[in-house]
Amino acid sequence: MAGIELRDFAPGHLDEAAALSRAAGWPHRREDWALVLSLSRGSVLLDGDRVAGTALTTPYGDGDATINMVIVDEALRGRGLGRRLMDAALAAAGDRACRLVATEDGLPLYEKLGFRATGAVVQSQGEARPHDAIPAGEVAWAEAPPVADLVALDRAACGMDRAALIGRLAQVGRVALLRRGGAVRGFAVLRRFGRGEVIGPVVAAGPDDARALIGFVIATRPGAFLRIDTPRERDLASWLAGHGLVPAGGGIAMRRGGDIPPVAQVHTSASAAQAHTFALAAQALG
Repeated sequence: MAGIELRDFAPGHLDEAAALSRAAGWPHRREDWALVLSLSRGSVLLDGDRVAGTALTTPYGDGDATINMVIVDEALRGRGLGRRLMDAALAAAGDRACRLVATEDGLPLYEKLGFRATGAVVQSQGEARPHDAIPAGEVAWAEAPPVADLVALDRAACGMDRAALIGRLAQVGRVALLRRGGAVRGFAVLRRFGRGEVIGPVVAAGPDDARALIGFVIATRPGAFLRIDTPRERDLASWLAGHGLVPAGGGIAMRRGGDIPPVAQVHTSASAAQAHTFALAAQALG
């Protein structure tokens, strides 16, 4: 489109990118954009000096990436700018398998680009309403998060090398650990995001351990505005609603390239060696 230039996303674009997302009803603060950008490569569309669109690609090792923060100014939609941004994002990903979380509006474009739906994500949020006092036992906040253990658990759960992401989240957030038999068997991260705080990722061997981790975090934040994004197949929405975090939207998990796995099965008697993702780091980051 004449007059619209595609440029590399630089830190100087963060203020306008955040304003663009606010206009679209996204909760992201400038700091939330900055976190994703620090892990990513990105493009912006400039209409003169004004940011009119964005897209970021977050690489996870040599094999995987997420595409995120794809947004076009509402006044300029329907002119092929989303496709232009996606082409740049896919080029940045190279040969990596790409994942994203789509809205219904974005679904047709992503399908044309070769993405296939692999599941759904449920966004739950609200004021935390703990049922009980902070549970004693196997879950506690980590004073010094064991990042190598977290990275190994995360890799076992999602199959991606997300060492940079997990290390960064351990710096900016608080990490709750579930220890059993002297080893870390699960974890949950709590950090500032949007209107309040977000819980994620949550990695555990099974649903009981995941609820123990999430319940611990909720119990430490009574009345706080919390958000959590969970894979629908994990079936946590009703349990979360009972703790004040009610469904408030979500998206369609999609993937392009690599093997498209079937929806993961949840085992109620999972062994300690198993690990599953029960909450995303963010819809942008997987």
